[in-house]
Amino acid sequence: METKIVKTDEEIKDLVKMADGVWHEAFAQMITTEQIDYMLEKFLSFDAIKASFETDYEYYFLCDGDMTVGFIAICPKSDNTLFLSKLYILSEYRGKGYLGCTFDFLKKYAANKELSSIWLTVNKHNGRAIAAYKKMGMDIIRSEVTDIGSGFVMDDYVFELQSSKF
Repeated sequence: METKIVKTDEEIKDLVKMADGVWHEAFAQMITTEQIDYMLEKFLSFDAIKASFETDYEYYFLCDGDMTVGFIAICPKSDNTLFLSKLYILSEYRGKGYLGCTFDFLKKYAANKELSSIWLTVNKHNGRAIAAYKKMGMDIIRSEVTDIGSGFVMDDYVFELQSSKF
């Protein structure tokens, strides 16, 4: 598996389309369609992604040859950590080792930048993701509820992988 940084407007449009499909499939049993649509617009619309480039976010397609199997978004933070904002693997490619390859990339990225940890948030009802992140060696360090506007909240666990596990 290789990663391909998302840079062009066309690549952003492809990512937005992919995110729409993944989110409606992955979160349909956890949150309402209204919240999914709201969050896609707020966090994964063309304009939101373009704006996030200004705040040090990087988006990558996860590729296996000519196939795009998913995407990630990462952001180094001022506290010397790497925020894994998004990690989505298309349903037909889950369970085929791409998560482990993605974590290999993330660990190398964080180690090269001498970051102290990788962290992320995951919906408390997303059992599949929780199990996968634990399998990758991550630990739950806290839970949090974040108001994201329009009457919606994110009810999440915060996971972390310390650099000693890189």
